[in-house]
Amino acid sequence: MPFCRTKNNTNMQQSETTSTIEVQEKHRIDGALLQEFMEDCVEGFSGKLTIREFSYGQSNPTYMLTSGNQRYVMRRKPPGQLLKSAHAIDREYKVISALKSTNVPVPKTYAICTDVNVIGTCFYIMEYVQGRVIADIATGPYSNEDRAQIFDTANSVVAHLHNVDFEATGLSDFGKHTGYVARQIKLWSAQYEYTKTDENPYMDNLIEYLGNQVPEDDSCTIVHGDLQIANMIFDSQKNEVSAVLDWELSTLGSPLADFAYLCRFYRDSLRNIDIKSLGIPSEREYVDLYCERTGRSQISNWDFYLAFNIFKMAAIQQGIAKRVLDGTAASQQAADVGAVAYQTAKVAWAQIDKSVRLD
Repeated sequence: MPFCRTKNNTNMQQSETTSTIEVQEKHRIDGALLQEFMEDCVEGFSGKLTIREFSYGQSNPTYMLTSGNQRYVMRRKPPGQLLKSAHAIDREYKVISALKSTNVPVPKTYAICTDVNVIGTCFYIMEYVQGRVIADIATGPYSNEDRAQIFDTANSVVAHLHNVDFEATGLSDFGKHTGYVARQIKLWSAQYEYTKTDENPYMDNLIEYLGNQVPEDDSCTIVHGDLQIANMIFDSQKNEVSAVLDWELSTLGSPLADFAYLCRFYRDSLRNIDIKSLGIPSEREYVDLYCERTGRSQISNWDFYLAFNIFKMAAIQQGIAKRVLDGTAASQQAADVGAVAYQTAKVAWAQIDKSVRLD
């Protein structure tokens, strides 16, 4: 979920109002109670609060809070009936707060509120980070040098995250230390079944296959859970990451699965593109660079990890489709995203069954 969106040309920044909207009726909150919370709990806050909603994102409603020249971001659980393990606002807050002392770029956190009587659901307040969100790396007007730098810095940030000593940062209790991939397959299979609106044989195949083919790997790090370049804010002038966003799915788990989630575009959105002509490193080069930065010689079972992550994305998209029907989706674009769940599952299965045609 981008907190600030600018035009692709770093010298031409859009106004904030192009990325925020009036708060939607279903996301309206009591501004007076939030004002009181900010005055009591957010150090340095003063003045009259103005509230707008970010128009982007799929899961947790996110707001721009402004008072004079002070700007903050608020993330909250959406209203309505929710999946038990979804919208983990408290986990987002915990991991971002812990990582602020590391070399992983994250926003500063100010306060969390678990009292649903304030605005109706749990929420937290964090720093507003100025910069660019890059959602069109292949099609946008970037130079080859820009693309190479953007891919490289994203790779570097992920390596930094997976090299963090989670025990030293106080996150040893942030998740189980073993069995991450198996639990994730079980979780997303259940989430998919709960939110299924149409039959999808590719998801059925994936659920059966992935659950029986989990690689043996005992590595454990902090994992983001939704790694993608679009979830990183880049500096307005340099191709450097200023903050990693959207930590809702973070936990302790397999860094290999986490990194593969970042790399799934090689098998999906970039699969029919001449990436060399764009300055984008090959999949092999990108994996080798990550291995070098994290002290690995290679990644075994790579196709499995890619299939698993594309399957996970299909399950997420299906959940969005269900929330559209239920009226709780946070984004105006949610219907379009949910509609592609079937095709995403087909791409995932193609990583296992090489005979599947994707054209």
